[in-house]
Amino acid sequence: MKAVLCKSYGAPESLIVEDIPSPVAGPGEAVISVKAASVNFPDVLIIQNKYQFKPPLPFSPGSEVAGIVKAVGDGVTHVKPGDEVLAITTYGAFAEEVKTEARRLLPIPAGMTFADAAAFGLTYATSEHALVDRGSLKAGERLLVLGAAGGVGLAAIEIGKILGAHVIAAASTDEKLATCRAHGADETINYATSDLREAIKSSTAGVGVDVVYDPVGGPYTEPALRSLAWRGRLLVVGFAAGEIPKIPLNLTLLKGCSIVGVFWGDFTRREPQRFAEAMARLGRWYADGRLKPHISATFPLDRAAEALTMMANRQVIGKVVLTV
Repeated sequence: MKAVLCKSYGAPESLIVEDIPSPVAGPGEAVISVKAASVNFPDVLIIQNKYQFKPPLPFSPGSEVAGIVKAVGDGVTHVKPGDEVLAITTYGAFAEEVKTEARRLLPIPAGMTFADAAAFGLTYATSEHALVDRGSLKAGERLLVLGAAGGVGLAAIEIGKILGAHVIAAASTDEKLATCRAHGADETINYATSDLREAIKSSTAGVGVDVVYDPVGGPYTEPALRSLAWRGRLLVVGFAAGEIPKIPLNLTLLKGCSIVGVFWGDFTRREPQRFAEAMARLGRWYADGRLKPHISATFPLDRAAEALTMMANRQVIGKVVLTV
């Protein structure tokens, strides 16, 4: 089978495509024939040795996959060869076949394409966990989404609207903001051309926002925190800007607010029952037409480096998908 391989840490162009032996399912494992795999920001980090999970070299990047079960190992009973599934694999998905723990496999919701399935799990599940579980977002509250045109950002907009929030989307270009509005944002802020804090103050008549969804970090976190209303919650999702911000903790005292960590990956391992319930809820929302992954580009497997470069350069709106 063909696989995209990281043999030494570096930029996307250092990846190579090689023929390697097909994986064999061991006890508790399954092998998936890959139909589609999506590109996520952690994929950029993992090939540079900047991600918290560090697989041994060589490895294939790619954390999100959809396809057909090819084989299962001993003890696997909840899936069988021929089943259409999606999975979050942490790494290994940029290949024609991928082996993973069978417990990671979830059925693809009815009517969902392989491309949508590959673009669905990580982004929507992260945003649902952040807004519902960690942020306790309520109907009528004001939600600010930073990096709103990315995969998790658009998912947060759609889920925020389902929960009844007033959604303010912030991104760096007018093109990205147009996509945010198409996915349900009530208001938008271009933080490349506007002062973020002043724009939030104007949008909320000085009251501030109740929840900030922050997958960006860098220079945007502190002004967003300063823009929280009383008892507001800032959700720490990631640091796509590259810099982990240092926050003056007196701000939390003055606003009676919370800074809440969102570690979706560990949540799935520590609380599998709640994770399963969340995925079932997301599947129902998709079936009802309330969620729709935004796939802005697709590439064949052997052009994975181009897709990762787009992600690294923050040129992606929504999701980019590799097809096999």
